[in-house]
Amino acid sequence: MKDILSLRLYTRVARLGSFSAAAREWGMSQSQVSRIVADLESELGVRLLSRTTRAVVPTEAGAEFLARLDGILAALDDAQQSLREGADLRGTLRMSMPASIAVREVIPRLAPFAVQHPDLRIQMLVGDRPRDFVKEAVDVAFRLGRLGDSSATARLVTTIARFVVASPGYLAQNGTPATPDALNAHRIVGGPAADVSSAWIFSRGEEEVALDLEPHFWVNENEGAVAAAVAGLGITSTRRPDSCWLECSGSLL
Repeated sequence: MKDILSLRLYTRVARLGSFSAAAREWGMSQSQVSRIVADLESELGVRLLSRTTRAVVPTEAGAEFLARLDGILAALDDAQQSLREGADLRGTLRMSMPASIAVREVIPRLAPFAVQHPDLRIQMLVGDRPRDFVKEAVDVAFRLGRLGDSSATARLVTTIARFVVASPGYLAQNGTPATPDALNAHRIVGGPAADVSSAWIFSRGEEEVALDLEPHFWVNENEGAVAAAVAGLGITSTRRPDSCWLECSGSLL
């Protein structure tokens, strides 16, 4: 198991480009991680990482070793998971999801799961930016909208309605738009949900209207865009009628 730990630590340092980042992820000191990786290099008789004051990057041999390790460690994870089926989960579950999903849907439901698996550590990466499964060691991710190309296993969880919203105070002062075109005369709050090409599309029957609206205020998190609208900064769009996917690395689904 010590050898497996050294291999896992090496892959994280190589992916993250940082001993300190890998140490934080594993709850270890930077010196511990550095020593374990150095011992691995000594055992293999080859330098795996090029260390400078600015970056830590795999050497040519290290990059080839890293590519071979991915499949080996994934197979090991699958083997361990098959032994644990029906038993308490152990180790670390690393999850990624938008803030709105985390705060409103997932976190309120996690307590019974955590009680059921007391030896499982849960790490949650919250934000609307999609995370890299490999580089950031994500096991499970909730993704909104259309999925891009991925080697992960995905399952459709639900659909989420999208609304155009504003505060009562803003509407009282500026009027309520009666048609999509009327939005052109209003202040627009932009965010991740409104930052895609199809974000402001309205349809009724077979008729469809697409609007290219320039935000007067923009924030990179959907919760921030909603908060800005509540504060009276303008009108925003929150999540179109679209898909919410549960995407997992390995064989978790």
